[in-house]
Amino acid sequence: MLKIGIIGFGYWGPNLLRNFYNLDNTSVIIVCDQREERLRIVEKNYPTVQTTAKIEEVIKSGEVEAVAIATPVRTHYELAKEFLQNGKHVLIEKPMSDNYKKCKGLVDIAKKMNKTIMVDHTFLYTGAVSSIKKFISDGVLGKVLYFDSTRINLGLFQSDINVLWDLAAHDLSILFHLIDERPASVQAIGVSHTENKIENIAYLILHYNSGLIAHFSCSWASPVKVRYTLIGGDKKMIVYNDIEATEKVKIYDTGYNVRTDEDKKSLLIDYRVGDVYIPKVNIKEALGYLAEDFRDAVLNGKRPTSSWEVGMEVVKVLEASNESIKNEGKLIKLD
Repeated sequence: MLKIGIIGFGYWGPNLLRNFYNLDNTSVIIVCDQREERLRIVEKNYPTVQTTAKIEEVIKSGEVEAVAIATPVRTHYELAKEFLQNGKHVLIEKPMSDNYKKCKGLVDIAKKMNKTIMVDHTFLYTGAVSSIKKFISDGVLGKVLYFDSTRINLGLFQSDINVLWDLAAHDLSILFHLIDERPASVQAIGVSHTENKIENIAYLILHYNSGLIAHFSCSWASPVKVRYTLIGGDKKMIVYNDIEATEKVKIYDTGYNVRTDEDKKSLLIDYRVGDVYIPKVNIKEALGYLAEDFRDAVLNGKRPTSSWEVGMEVVKVLEASNESIKNEGKLIKLD
């Protein structure tokens, strides 16, 4: 039985509480939040769960074995460090921290203390992404040539991170889950329409040594909500529309072949338009699978899908994107 505490009961905390509360071999012991009105909600709906406004009570608790942290990004490092140093396993809401050095520090502590540290990249557990992963692994798409993602909405303007850290973090984790190769360089541009100078619209490009290119369009200022990804291969192409209720993934037997006209020394393009295949995907809530994965990682030593490696790679790219934005879209090479 895994005994867990929920740290932060704002936007994401209620989802974590619900899923861990309903998970077999897991018991939610306590919820911590500094706002009394939020704790009253827990007490009303989960009367068996303790509540506290004092983080020290959870840190020093001998009963709590693990925590799920759902607090602002700026607090992730200090909170996770405290819990790890006090012998608790940690699940952190994405992104893992606000810079790569802090992420590495947390991993070092986790290894020293022999504790699990995992990042909540929930989309890796969706039926749609799982299906896409299998199609790519089975070679259905052939060689993947591009990944083009749009994630926009009239969203919640954050006070400590820009729109890429908020929205692109999802699609970066998906990309890194689908493709084993890591990007060689990063470019980004963005604009802020608020006095705090935090970008609310931004565009990110990843360049790969293999020729793969990935593009991310993110905005908190769109009148419509769009969650749309195109993945193109040299055999077939995938459209992933997360807004769709059922037909989230479509595979297009569409492509092109390039050949050279020897006489005219020009390129000739042959286009192919074939059938569209719509696979049935699992629509169970992804967070339930993530909670199960965290439990199994703690209790059985199972390597989680949303590992700290994925969390660190996402932060590395996001940190480079900040540097590129500050330098007007300068190409930033990754180690």
